[in-house]
Amino acid sequence: MLTITPGAIPTADLHQYLLGAVAPRPICFASTISPEGIPNLAPYSFFNMFSSNPPIAVFSSNRRVGNNTTKDTLANVLATREVVINVVTYDIVRQMALCSIDYPPQISEFEKAGFTPLPSQLVKPFRVKESPVQMECKVTDIISLGEKPGAGNLVVCQVLLMHISETVLDEQQRIDPHKIDLMARMGRAFYCRASGNAIHHIYQPFNKIGIGFDQLPPTIRHSAVLTGNHLAQLAAFTQLPDADAVLQAAALPHVAALHRQYAQQPDALQQALHQYALQLIDAGNPDLAFAALMTGVRNNEY
Repeated sequence: MLTITPGAIPTADLHQYLLGAVAPRPICFASTISPEGIPNLAPYSFFNMFSSNPPIAVFSSNRRVGNNTTKDTLANVLATREVVINVVTYDIVRQMALCSIDYPPQISEFEKAGFTPLPSQLVKPFRVKESPVQMECKVTDIISLGEKPGAGNLVVCQVLLMHISETVLDEQQRIDPHKIDLMARMGRAFYCRASGNAIHHIYQPFNKIGIGFDQLPPTIRHSAVLTGNHLAQLAAFTQLPDADAVLQAAALPHVAALHRQYAQQPDALQQALHQYALQLIDAGNPDLAFAALMTGVRNNEY
């Protein structure tokens, strides 16, 4: 395993290791305006939501690693204490990338990247019309994390007004991840598209106490077939399958056939049951998979 001590390697290299490991990261497409009224657009992937009441987003405008200078965004929020956070979708990701170019302060990235500025209602910076979600924010705090190259400046933003395009909403008026089609940043020049097969629905009730890995029978817990993700779905159940469920699983034609085929080969039976359980879990039937697995568990295991 590669072990890295911060400070022992160049900051530029450490920066890329950190970005490659902590990913994907949402992108804050920050719209600010200078005291002279010049608009600025810049993307930041050191960004996330940190509170909903009050609604607080935080992004970091880091000092440039190469020459230790700061960006126009930081100068603008220090002067005006206002910002609009726009989300970045697949449709505008290449335009967004143009805004990462170090244009001079007197140049508007809206013009250079072909974006349409929309007047905000509560703050002076413009919104990006092409972005389906725009958050008008006041800057409540700016926290410097250091003066060396690569040091961050945390910009704490309170959301005053949120604009959401109806085109990204579902029937329940909630944001549909496939419709919004967000982009996220990874290490180096890699990005991640958060839609299609990249979206996984994982529902885990926090108020139902699962039995956990430690309560799974050893032959299941130490499966050579099921992965940690498979076992976690079984460990989320609040109890082991009851006797009726196990009897019903044992009566299933496929399970009964496996028991007959491997009646004198307990290890082969476990392997076959675990392969069948894997198929059931992947098909969305973890309860049936659990019961089928339990047909091969000896009474002294639990």
